Formats: sequence, C-alpha cells, structure tokens
Amino acid sequence: MSLKAEFDQYAEDVKKVKTRPSDQELLDLYGLYKQAMVGDINTDKPGMLDMKGKAKWEAWDSRKGMSKDDAMTAYVALAQEIIDKNGM
Repeated sequence: MSLKAEFDQYAEDVKKVKTRPSDQELLDLYGLYKQAMVGDINTDKPGMLDMKGKAKWEAWDSRKGMSKDDAMTAYVALAQEIIDKNGM
C-alpha cells in the first residue's frame, strides 16, 4: 500500500474510534493532516478571541518545514496509536 493510500485509510479510520481522542491528540492530528495535504501554513493567525481557531493554527504552524511525506508518516503513526488506545 502506498503512503498516500495508507494515510487516506487512517484518516477515515481514526474518525470511527469508540472513545473521543483528547483535545491534544485531535490538535496533533489536525496539524499533521494540514501539513500533509497543504504544506506549510498559508493563513494569518486568528485573533485572540478565536481560541479554537488559534489552537488549530498553532498546531499546524508547529509543523512548518516538515515534508508532506514526513507529515503523512507521523499522522499514520499517531492515528494507529489512537485507534489502538481507543478501539474502533
């Protein structure tokens, strides 16, 4: 299975876990997903009052410089860990 196909499969599977992942796990998944799909962040940082948007922006920004393949590999590893921990 190619890395992209494996990434796509885990992106679907991680949505089906029995127990909701922690906020930090969700932010890590989000940042890795955006880095894998888009690359380095290309939007302005949200304002102070947009706490959720700011957290998501920071999760993505923390991956700046990471290659798309490295982000996909890290995403697959994290998704597998979450699925193993929370069940499907």
